[in-house]
Amino acid sequence: MIAVSLALGGCEKELDIENPNQATVEVFWKTADDAVKGVNAVYSTLHRGAISRWMPFYYIIRADEGTSRSPNVNLINNMQDFRITDYNFGEAYGIWNDNYVGIFRANQVLDNVPNITMDETQKQRVLGEAKFMRSLFYFHLVTLWGNVPLMLTTSTPADKPPTSPQADVWAQIEKDLTEAAAVLPLTYTGADLGRATKGAAQALLAKAYLQQRKFTQALVPLQALAEGEGKSVYSLMPNYRDNFLITSENNRESVFEWQFALNLTENHDDDIDPRVDNLNYGSSLPKFIAPPGGPGFSDGEANRWVVREFLQEETTNNQRDPRLAASFLYDSTDVRGPEFTVIYDQTFRERYGVDNQRVWFRKFLNDHWRTVDEAFNSPNNWRYIRYADVLLMYAEALNETGSTAQAYTYVDQVRQRAGLAKLSDAKPGLTKEQFLAQLKHERITELSGEGHRWNDLARWGDLGPALAPRDPGFANFEKGKHEFLPIPQQERDINPNLTQNPNW
Repeated sequence: MIAVSLALGGCEKELDIENPNQATVEVFWKTADDAVKGVNAVYSTLHRGAISRWMPFYYIIRADEGTSRSPNVNLINNMQDFRITDYNFGEAYGIWNDNYVGIFRANQVLDNVPNITMDETQKQRVLGEAKFMRSLFYFHLVTLWGNVPLMLTTSTPADKPPTSPQADVWAQIEKDLTEAAAVLPLTYTGADLGRATKGAAQALLAKAYLQQRKFTQALVPLQALAEGEGKSVYSLMPNYRDNFLITSENNRESVFEWQFALNLTENHDDDIDPRVDNLNYGSSLPKFIAPPGGPGFSDGEANRWVVREFLQEETTNNQRDPRLAASFLYDSTDVRGPEFTVIYDQTFRERYGVDNQRVWFRKFLNDHWRTVDEAFNSPNNWRYIRYADVLLMYAEALNETGSTAQAYTYVDQVRQRAGLAKLSDAKPGLTKEQFLAQLKHERITELSGEGHRWNDLARWGDLGPALAPRDPGFANFEKGKHEFLPIPQQERDINPNLTQNPNW
């Protein structure tokens, strides 16, 4: 035993050696290829489960357009009914963590790439992409949690940053996006499709300004997109449904979309891409919002009142608004009713009968090519910012700054694509307040189920118990508290410099 112990002790130092096949900071950030791989890792954060699955729940299902009937009561309490008792609730904490993973990766790029000898134009593009992505992650954090730690250099385990006021976080988002827009290209081709563009930075900057009700400042990037050089890049797709099909990704209406891909995963090896890394480059969200009884788990779904919004007016040729069928699966996705509405491989009547009033969000789903069910690795890209959203944001900013008459033009473009009469013909001469009320209708019919509703309600000051008739969960909503999630308690235990949000 003594001999064995001595032998093991003598070997210990020899075994504790660096792995020559594992990249380290000291050997990695050396070449242009390293710079591109580094920024690619920032984008890859969007594949992480909490961001690609649960974050949409907090923006869609928590808002009045969505609801949950999940057998997981924790989802209902924490996302639907504003009954949060666990400040470390895993789905929310995962979103917090994953966004900071993305920020860490972006900071690595911004700290190391400036020292690499490489083509200057490519270097500035990579840095612009990292700034765009960092601002995107902070946009999520500031709209979900409000006051959050602002970390602008590569962090270490010893860091204990203080909570930053929302104003400081917003200011950094504005700075990053302004600098990114100055160096990012208008378009990409080939394998670079999907990277952040100048237009993406301008659109996200406009969202940041709008969310702070800085409408005058928002006019600048929005005007560039709607009236300036953006018009040479973006336009509305003739067919609304094309914005949500895998056959028409990265189209002219897409300002920024999250890139997903179908690949081999450990638990779903029936998919045909023979990769060996077993990483999931797809999204698991569709499995959790697809209708139950085969296609998915239906942990999140739509409230029925949203359907009625689409039925308020018909198209100019007396048809139903085509966006309704593109947006939802329900008993009358086919206007002829449940006997003709197909839910994957069966009619609605066969699956759920004729009296079922449930509604499911369709835009993220794959029912256009998967005939039986959803998997956990959907390749269907999330069109995070569409040009239609840009046009409606521009109309809102114009209306808020006293140019209501000019704002009609941009709402008209969106309505005409859907086959509806021009708003300037149907409702001319609206006041500022009346136009905003109409714009609320236009945004829910154009953008329902795409992740914008929560921020819209927050910006308009509409979050509160008054929404309970549409969504009973809001009966529990406390103003001054539930606008933001509680800072995870585990983070505060680790870092005493963090301050809890008000009333939590």
